[in-house]
Amino acid sequence: MAGALFLLEPAAARYGVAFFFALVLGFVLNFFRDPERVTPSGDGLVISPADGRVCLIKELFEGEFLGADAVQVSIFMSPLNVHVNRYPVSGTVGFFKHYPGEYLVAFDDKSSERNERTHIGIDADGWKILFKQIAGTVARRIIADLAVGQRAVAGERFGMIRFGSRVDVLMPKGTAVRVSLGEHVVAGETILAEYRQGKDAA
Repeated sequence: MAGALFLLEPAAARYGVAFFFALVLGFVLNFFRDPERVTPSGDGLVISPADGRVCLIKELFEGEFLGADAVQVSIFMSPLNVHVNRYPVSGTVGFFKHYPGEYLVAFDDKSSERNERTHIGIDADGWKILFKQIAGTVARRIIADLAVGQRAVAGERFGMIRFGSRVDVLMPKGTAVRVSLGEHVVAGETILAEYRQGKDAA
């Protein structure tokens, strides 16, 4: 059919092809955009590591790095979101592991344990946080440019996930969540939660 269109309407067909490739180029440029962000400062603040929509808030036991009860906030990143990931807290990278896996839709809660992903743990000067970069149905490339022992600074870039994905943030139970389900968050700027120091922390 495309060949027949070229024979019957060559100019129109060429314009159509050019428009298609312009759309593809525009999508790629939009996906790889990396705007500057202004990160809030303050003790115990957990800043969003990703742009997207809060798709899950729940309590669970986290035994891999925290070794304690935790609260999880999950962020779904659509292909239209900025996909550069940023550190949620300042501290030292204390844990880093890549897991091969499946490519379930990223908003499915099972993707947190079954999809390809990286787990990153930060020792934030006396308390710990774990966050996961999770591949989705379309996303097939996770980038995390870091290593255990490296210094992390809240709001600084460390990697990205290409073409739709999810980030889970797991914090000690007792951390006060400052976002709600369905809320749009911005990497490096939105305050996800506030860790309660001392007797208020779990």
